Amino acid sequence: MTARLLLASRNAKKLRELRQVVADAGIVGLEVVGLDEVEPFEELPEDAPSFEGNALIKARQGYERTGLPCLADDSGICVDALNGMPGVLSARWSGRHGDDPANTALLLAQLSDVPAERRGGEFVSACALVSDSGESTVRGVWRGTILREPRGDGGFGYDPVFLPEESTVTAAEMPPEQKNAVSHRARALSSLVDPLRELAARVPE
Repeated sequence: MTARLLLASRNAKKLRELRQVVADAGIVGLEVVGLDEVEPFEELPEDAPSFEGNALIKARQGYERTGLPCLADDSGICVDALNGMPGVLSARWSGRHGDDPANTALLLAQLSDVPAERRGGEFVSACALVSDSGESTVRGVWRGTILREPRGDGGFGYDPVFLPEESTVTAAEMPPEQKNAVSHRARALSSLVDPLRELAARVPE
């Protein structure tokens, strides 16, 4: 039998990334499922002022509603010249949640007069894990530069305008397996390998 872990997301790319982390870590006996694979429930708004707070909102609710250990991620881009914004507002920066082109266009417009040496920023991912063993949060950071124009059609969100440090290609130009190995989310998830391995070792009743 296998233990089940709920990822509090409907994002197929996030689900695939977590499954890859589990596989790469050699964790056997842990089935990762998304929100579309469990009984639906009304989801609470993500209105915390921090990535960790929003991740905990989702993870706690997923655990309470399904009884499954639940992992949730909240992530976004923090731009130095904008004092860390969009931050937790990244997905709705333009006023329309999940409108990647509009969000990216607004960000580039706000940075139009910012010179190259001041266009630094970072992707941040906070992951929360909630189970009957308690709660934990971890953070992963991916530094880079915000370009003036999008490049690449892979990834999602602000990937086309994010050039990681020591890279010649944007996050959207990277092959998925390369991005999944070095991204902010991968860095956060790598800190949860041991707790995930402990979950996998449990025999479901």
